[in-house]
Amino acid sequence: MIASLSTPLLLGVFTLAGLIVVISSIKATGLADVIADRTRMGEALAGGIVLGAATSLSGIVVSVSVAAQGDASFAFSNAVGGIAAQTFFLALADMLHRRANLEHSAAEPANLFQAVMLIVLLSIPLAATAAPDFAIWGISPASVVLFLAYLGGTKLATQVSETPMWKPVETRETRRDEPEDEEEANRSPRGPILVFMGLVVIMGFSGWVISQAGQEFVTRFSLSSSLVGALLTAVVTSLPELVTTLTAVRRGALQLAIGGIIGGNTFDTLFLVFSDGAYRDGSLYHAVSMSDLYWLATGLMMTGVLLGGLILRQKDGPARIGIESLLLVAIYASAVVLQVLA
Repeated sequence: MIASLSTPLLLGVFTLAGLIVVISSIKATGLADVIADRTRMGEALAGGIVLGAATSLSGIVVSVSVAAQGDASFAFSNAVGGIAAQTFFLALADMLHRRANLEHSAAEPANLFQAVMLIVLLSIPLAATAAPDFAIWGISPASVVLFLAYLGGTKLATQVSETPMWKPVETRETRRDEPEDEEEANRSPRGPILVFMGLVVIMGFSGWVISQAGQEFVTRFSLSSSLVGALLTAVVTSLPELVTTLTAVRRGALQLAIGGIIGGNTFDTLFLVFSDGAYRDGSLYHAVSMSDLYWLATGLMMTGVLLGGLILRQKDGPARIGIESLLLVAIYASAVVLQVLA
């Protein structure tokens, strides 16, 4: 049905689906903060698991849908391109938080651990592309390792959040993770959870619409799958992360903001697991192009820079943002230019 639409209508449907995802994510951010307080989960963990997974759903639907239709490059670049874009969004959030560098104010051990976890997870598909082309029932062993590593890392992230073995030095600008309302922790989380789940369903369906429109862009305008995946669908399906991050910063939920991005990125690595399962022509990792691997390397580099910023905790940097934010902007901008010129 989408393929039969005229170009203006196709663009309209694509834009509308993206808008629905963004609006749903705004509501989801507030609910995630409430759920974090009422379940005593904590903002960093709620951002990393609950909010991160929910806002990533539209993206995973895109990758799985196009992988099932045989476009490995589109599926792969949508996943890793989204990770790079979402990390870039943290630099934008740092510009919004004018009191101090965002990474300084939101000191949280769980966020540090999840950044390390993300680097490990991204290293697995990179190694898989250089390994022998081997698959069992069309699924690479690397996908199994990646999935198990995600589960194990998530369990350890919960442990770090609940019983941290060290605490960051607190300064006047450090924002603690505390409920906004002392009575909030005594209220039932059932209502917010049900509404949150409804929003997740809406975002998932919107992601399917975006995937179909994206594939039509590839065919109709003779664009490369890597370009559309990394710079069009990846950015559009990542807009919830931008909106939720900026909303969380404005609410003062700084751990939630950073945790949502890093946690969302760790969840996004599972795009590759499910896409590998949906791709029926062998291992997904051996069907991708050098452009796709370029975005994987970009995501790794940006995550390393972000982790360095979280450890350094620079209070004031150039233009009153952290040096890591400037580097993230420079790296992402360079990657976009090189992709367009390639």
